[in-house]
Amino acid sequence: MQKSAPNATAQAATAAAIRRGGNSGGNSGGGSTNPSTAGNASKHRGLALALLIIAAVIAFKLAADVLPANPLPAIMQDTGTLAVGVFVESFPFVVLGTLVSTAVQLWVPQRLLFRLLPKSAVLRRAVLSLLGVLLPVCECGNVPLARGLLRRGLSPAEALTFVFAAPLLNPVTIITTYQAFGFDHGILLARIIGGFCIANLIGAMFATANSPERLLQPDFAASCNHAHTHDDVSGGKLGRFGGTFAAEITLLMPALAIGSLLAGVFQILLTQDSLLPLGSHPLWSVLVLIGLAAIVSVCSTVDAFFILGFASVFMPGAITAFLIFGALIDVKLLILLRTTFRAKTLALATLIALLSTAAIGFGVNLLNA
Repeated sequence: MQKSAPNATAQAATAAAIRRGGNSGGNSGGGSTNPSTAGNASKHRGLALALLIIAAVIAFKLAADVLPANPLPAIMQDTGTLAVGVFVESFPFVVLGTLVSTAVQLWVPQRLLFRLLPKSAVLRRAVLSLLGVLLPVCECGNVPLARGLLRRGLSPAEALTFVFAAPLLNPVTIITTYQAFGFDHGILLARIIGGFCIANLIGAMFATANSPERLLQPDFAASCNHAHTHDDVSGGKLGRFGGTFAAEITLLMPALAIGSLLAGVFQILLTQDSLLPLGSHPLWSVLVLIGLAAIVSVCSTVDAFFILGFASVFMPGAITAFLIFGALIDVKLLILLRTTFRAKTLALATLIALLSTAAIGFGVNLLNA
């Protein structure tokens, strides 16, 4: 019972610090500047950039299929096909995550949210990790929901724990992994338990930050302050729902488009023949498939079937490392997270995930030797 007071005090300090960051960011431009108006131009530019990238990629793909002379180089055709594939695979989950996030922001009272969560910081992060069981979306769909939870008062460490754990504890992810590998070589159990532990390790590391608000992008910290300030503003909930949903989608679409395009480019540059000679090495095979997972950006709900084709060449620990790291970190997810967290935050989280995943993969290889 006595532990709840310090945790409540720390939580209040975190929220206050985020609000202070938002106030300083909002006042820096002078009293006559309207923050929402100032952000509209950048949002419109971001949406225009996303639409331009999507249109260009689709145009390349259509030109490759329609024009009889086939003037586009093969590398451009393949890049367009892969980029569109990644975008189409991810888009529904981002929309679903944004819908849930908007509903949480508008209809879940902050006091109710904190009353349902444990008082202990460790248990709270563990419970947030298990939310993935209730939300069958892939990793990119969890980003908008994490943004919504941050606006409801959760700390950056808790939001990061949720983002990294939820895709691995997603019931669809667990079922597809079982269908692909069963219980062979401990791959399924290592993915579930290892992913849970890594996510909570990342959360524990960032929970020790002296200034939690410095883990966030300044403009997002300012929006958290704005959400707290206008939490009780009257008005039509459906109208606010539509406005909030549109603002979030407008912000996330450029990141998703750019991430999908980069994933397509990296997949073209990386050839399978260069990976196969390292498949039988207990450590290098793990590192190679970690790198592959970061590049290909396959959704966590279907990545088990993607990597199944490598199972005859790569060791079980390497397969496990691919399945864990791909759900934690990939090019597309990092760009989406960059809308919310600072680059230093994501770099440190990536390093922790990389070292932890490599250790688990190497351990699985030793156990199966």
